[in-house]
Amino acid sequence: MTIRTTTANPLDTPPIPVQAKLAAAWTSFMFLYVYVDILNFYKPGVVDAILNGQIWRFDISATLLTIFLVSVSIPALMVVLSMTLPARVNRATNLVVASLLVPYSIFNAAGSTWEWAAFYALSIGIELLLLAVILRSAWTWPRTPAVPAGPAATDIRREVRP
Repeated sequence: MTIRTTTANPLDTPPIPVQAKLAAAWTSFMFLYVYVDILNFYKPGVVDAILNGQIWRFDISATLLTIFLVSVSIPALMVVLSMTLPARVNRATNLVVASLLVPYSIFNAAGSTWEWAAFYALSIGIELLLLAVILRSAWTWPRTPAVPAGPAATDIRREVRP
């Protein structure tokens, strides 16, 4: 009797848990979010305005900086929350937060000129793409695990054997 065995192809991609996909997407979003802000300092007049106490048309204040801190903290916290929250809460949290960040990301182009259109189109476009990945991953979250995990999996296998 011949027993066929299949050897694993080293190029096979094992399934990635939804939590890891979400955390990776939030991490990428966070890097882009921060770097776009840093690159914005190179626009003519931005640093001078900051040194004169203005960001956009707002006076720099503790309240304004606190709002900015909260806005940058949300995606940063989503990296951790995506890996630690229970599945049902995790799914809902990702759907809500990513949905709220879509208009927020688009708002970042407000007041820009055509000279900077490519910069904002690319940065906001990538942000929206990452938010779409997050929304899709959370929306299509599997309802049942494909393979039981942990000690229960070995117990089930033992019960099936004669």
